[in-house]
Amino acid sequence: MGGVSELTPYICVADARAAVEWYVDVFGAEVTYAPIEMPDGRIGHVELAVNGARWMMSDEFAEANVAAPDPGRGNAVSLHLTVGDVDALAARVVAAGVTLDRGPEDNPPVGRVAVFRDPFGHRWFLNQPTQ
Repeated sequence: MGGVSELTPYICVADARAAVEWYVDVFGAEVTYAPIEMPDGRIGHVELAVNGARWMMSDEFAEANVAAPDPGRGNAVSLHLTVGDVDALAARVVAAGVTLDRGPEDNPPVGRVAVFRDPFGHRWFLNQPTQ
């Protein structure tokens, strides 16, 4: 098992266009791979990044068994994003109408953290390392 390995989240949302706009506006994300629009108008694939931390995303595709998170259930996966200023990003998240589940707070030895669920049902763990 040689070579370089990489794990990239591929998330599903109910409205990829709105999600792209939200992540760009709130996270300062950049679209690194332009949305691929399917014949029926759904977004089949788009890629975003925040300071090089990237993820892929699509709309829901029931025919492929791909669905957005169920807001009535807990999250099976959290997206951990290392940032330079947790407080600033958490303030933008709150200004966008999202309630933080936790923080911002110091959590030695992890660093400064904040946790929230975005409007699309995904749980984010923001981390600003202390060293």
